[in-house]
Amino acid sequence: MPTANGDSVSTLGARMRRQRHRLSLTLQQLGEASGVSVGYLSQVERGRATPSLGTLSQIAVALQVEVSFFIHTPKTQDSLTRADERQRFAVSGSSIEYEKLGADFPGHELSSYIMNVPPGYASEEVVHEGEEVIYILEGEIVQVVDGGEHIMRPGDSLHYLGSSPHSWSNKTDKPARMLWVGRMQYDLAAGANRIRPNEGALATAFASSRP
Repeated sequence: MPTANGDSVSTLGARMRRQRHRLSLTLQQLGEASGVSVGYLSQVERGRATPSLGTLSQIAVALQVEVSFFIHTPKTQDSLTRADERQRFAVSGSSIEYEKLGADFPGHELSSYIMNVPPGYASEEVVHEGEEVIYILEGEIVQVVDGGEHIMRPGDSLHYLGSSPHSWSNKTDKPARMLWVGRMQYDLAAGANRIRPNEGALATAFASSRP
């Protein structure tokens, strides 16, 4: 799993900048294609911000590459995963650790992960097509959807449309763990996606101690 340090953040930003230059895109053009603000893209390229997996997916689509261009994601060989054998990964520089649940068979539309969230983490605010379901496994998550704040604890779930501005955070001093299932559609040509980074969204580096 990539480590959450400055070097890996810089590597992600450098790869993003090189691919943008290969395509002769300005930051403004990349912002229009991806639906991510120019200011946030600039922060990512300079290693000062780490996008979530969803935001990184939008950037990848606009840069005509797979997400694996930026990160190494374990491949799911079939639809069965074992709790004690499941591979984990992270976006370079991020303190979120993902456990992949879904299988990459042809025609699949749903993605699913278990997300291990460190204390103090706050995501950027996101708007996209599709829908999401989250289910809290451990700890406490504050989910904001369309301006409404929901404090969620183990056993709580929430289903919402991606077109409603949403973000989430762990405001406690303990790790949290949640199941995320979603279907995201990126209509980049129509400019449907808009990412508005939440100020102070990056947390301090966190290494999960879970086996």
